[in-house]
Amino acid sequence: MNERILRDGCEAVALSGGFAGPTSSRTVDFWMSFADYPTARAWYRAHNGSVVAAYLEHRDQAGAENEAERFFMNVVLCRVLYSHALVAAPRISLGWLRPLAPFLGDPRLGMTGIFLQLSRVLPDEYPLDEGVRSYLDAELGFGRLLDYGVIIPRVQQLYEWSSHELAAPGLLDCIRDGALTYAWPFEDRAVWQPPKSFMVQMAQRTLRPERRT
Repeated sequence: MNERILRDGCEAVALSGGFAGPTSSRTVDFWMSFADYPTARAWYRAHNGSVVAAYLEHRDQAGAENEAERFFMNVVLCRVLYSHALVAAPRISLGWLRPLAPFLGDPRLGMTGIFLQLSRVLPDEYPLDEGVRSYLDAELGFGRLLDYGVIIPRVQQLYEWSSHELAAPGLLDCIRDGALTYAWPFEDRAVWQPPKSFMVQMAQRTLRPERRT
């Protein structure tokens, strides 16, 4: 994923600096658009366009990873898509609190680290050699609240919106009936079911996704 981001970004820098030739991919076009109009939405579109392209291109390799690795690949992906939606689709991402969404998701502000900082998503030790259940049991309270109380209830709509926003129809193959399925069997979807938690239930009720129109 990092290689794709670096390559796309470096190509855009070269083309913006005067090197001749067409862009090699749609994701580089996104970076060129960000160079011309450096807004928060344009940055997320470029960044997440490269991330999603890399995810889809290397899906077979991802499938060879162990259970914990594949689980956290899905967690990281839905987090970066959600951060993008905070800026570009506030109604989807935060419902009635949508006026706060652009501030929370702006990559130029420190608040976005709450959603994207890997230390808040991944365990402290690597490689990941425990089963998924052990990591779920040890999950930090805020991470559990964010993922299960806010993101998961709207994750199907989030992926559908992101697929359109990033011109990446293959992203729809990474979600099924609200369950994350990137290198993850739909039959093991129970891990995406919200835990029995008063705080998670309150978050779901307070920030209930708005009905589609």
